[in-house]
Amino acid sequence: MNENNSNTKVKDVIQIDSELLNNISVLIENQASSSILNIITDLHPADIAEIINHLKVDDARFVFELLETETAGEVIVELDENLREKILKEIDKEKITDIVDELETDDATDILSDLPENVAEHVLDNIDIEDSVEVKELLKYREDSAGGIMSSDYVYVLDTASVGKAIETVRFHSEEYEDIYYIYVLNNDDVLRGRVALKSLIVNTPETRISSVMEEDLIVVTPDTDQEEVANLMKKYDLISIPVVDDNKKMLGRITFDDIADVIQEEADEDIQIFAGLSEEQESSDSVFRISRIRLPWLLVGLVGELLNVVLLKSFGATIEQIATSAYFFPLVMAMGGSSGTQASIVMVKSLSSGNIWMKQAFERLGKEFLVSLLNGIVISGLLLVINLLLFDKSYFIVILSVSLLCIIVFATVVGASIPLALKRFNVDPAVATGPFVTTMNDIFGLFIYMTFLTIFLIS
Repeated sequence: MNENNSNTKVKDVIQIDSELLNNISVLIENQASSSILNIITDLHPADIAEIINHLKVDDARFVFELLETETAGEVIVELDENLREKILKEIDKEKITDIVDELETDDATDILSDLPENVAEHVLDNIDIEDSVEVKELLKYREDSAGGIMSSDYVYVLDTASVGKAIETVRFHSEEYEDIYYIYVLNNDDVLRGRVALKSLIVNTPETRISSVMEEDLIVVTPDTDQEEVANLMKKYDLISIPVVDDNKKMLGRITFDDIADVIQEEADEDIQIFAGLSEEQESSDSVFRISRIRLPWLLVGLVGELLNVVLLKSFGATIEQIATSAYFFPLVMAMGGSSGTQASIVMVKSLSSGNIWMKQAFERLGKEFLVSLLNGIVISGLLLVINLLLFDKSYFIVILSVSLLCIIVFATVVGASIPLALKRFNVDPAVATGPFVTTMNDIFGLFIYMTFLTIFLIS
């Protein structure tokens, strides 16, 4: 067969750039709906969503309303949450209902959670009754839990069925469910007994009992399991789908890898924001005052911390007056302490969140961090000593400075590693240990150690 004559349509990856967006904006301004549809009709829903995400709100809504219901359903789940919420507020309730009716239950739940209560109720009252019941059940769970991200759409057969029956069931649901990775095996009470991969249906005869080919040792989660823990389990065991069951092992739904990919990105973004002392709502906010209100408290924490440094330095005024050179090294001392503490804290937070370290290993890990900080401190303080000897001072002061810096690096590293462990012990998110908190605290204690050493060994 000549490949050039093939009717197979292969979609190219489109480059979303400013030129394309400008062209679309001009077409929107001219209300050229047909031309816009000519551009976006054959694009992947994710590409259409990327285009809409980069448009102004009014323009984004205009383009979205041009989409057919099925395409709109695929696009809306890819939109930025902030923009999606604004578009949904302006769209007719009947169109929202049609869109939600096209979605899988987990995606429908996400959309409905963004809607005003009266609109959500209207949609639930007008979509398919079975889907409505399932979505209402999913809305009961926390958004960041396994129940909040699971889908109640899954293919199952009873444990008394045959392979042939399972194949018929897959065929029956093939149009309804987009992704079918496994067929779950339940008993008459909906208790999960096992699962069967599609490959097993192909290689076994239709008369084979499904119970004889199913996998029974399954990794499962309950609906209240945190989504981050679900992500860690799926990563650890290389799962593409994980069943969600209640305390009695009754099957409730499944979580697929595409859902977990979003969770991984969401958790990473959240941790980065917490490291910086920010709220997860900041990114989605358009209000300057709201963003300021979110950032300002942490800046005030930093201000208070640095004012404490001022008070601390004032109390060592006599030392500074007698050794004016000591003031030149304040930035160095504070930077090395803050950096060392933040490094240790971030590494510890990552290890705790990924499950690479357990609380009972805390002292072992702290010991390792101590040795690392000791080695780093010796190298850094030794290098500083050599540089000072060659380029600057040759007095006893530089020895005290180098020893102080060694102690500061060790202290800051151990403290930075300890705080996440302590917070984890009290069931507090260890990510809050980083950012302004650890940096400011290590600034204070770093200066205290530095000035105390100078006072004791040079002034006294």
